[in-house]
Amino acid sequence: MKLQQVLSLVRKAVDDYHMIEEGDKIAVGISGGKDSLTLLNALAALRRFYPLPFDIMAVTVDLGFDNLNLDRISIFCKELQVEYQVIPTEIAKIVFEDRKESNPCSLCAKMRKGALNTAVREAGCNKVAYAHHKDDVVDTLMMSLMLEGRIHTFSPVTYLDRTGITVIRPLIYMKESDVIGFVNRYQVPVVKSPCPADGNTKREYVKQLIRNINLENPGVKERMFTAVQNSGIKGWEK
Repeated sequence: MKLQQVLSLVRKAVDDYHMIEEGDKIAVGISGGKDSLTLLNALAALRRFYPLPFDIMAVTVDLGFDNLNLDRISIFCKELQVEYQVIPTEIAKIVFEDRKESNPCSLCAKMRKGALNTAVREAGCNKVAYAHHKDDVVDTLMMSLMLEGRIHTFSPVTYLDRTGITVIRPLIYMKESDVIGFVNRYQVPVVKSPCPADGNTKREYVKQLIRNINLENPGVKERMFTAVQNSGIKGWEK
């Protein structure tokens, strides 16, 4: 997928759900994976011509794994003319050594978001951009149905009362295959996650389940996404 196509989908999401306002300073959460780096690239390009002026910065919460090398991402940010901050933490030690969590993802996510929100507030940002794409919307819906017994998924825009920060998700119209195509086309410097739980989570299980259902019934994922838009779930009203 070409950058122009990515920008078209991102701008449509931004406009449909009023994600960006004049004067926003938006922190882009960078894990090093394909999704967050695609989002950073798209917002850096959108910043040049969007009618409402805004600024962005990139932030990585370093969980404390010894084998994480962010040098390529730092160079990538300089090429995009985006400020980059790395926030050191001991989250990995707390989750895997001190607590020895059998299901580490939940605690890790809460601590990571807490560290990110604190850092972006101190940097003067009023918004945080997460790189959730269309497949993530559907996966979260299925996880809520199967594991929580409720019809729910995250919304395109979420205001966090406790922090005063607004979370936006500009990739919600992009499929994961679109992201993969973009990353391969432009050789985006993706960094593999050092987390030992990577690829072995409930979300990965649900993701594979939906993929298999979609192979047997082509178009299921798109119809599920349309169902979310028409569901009345809070935040999805255009």
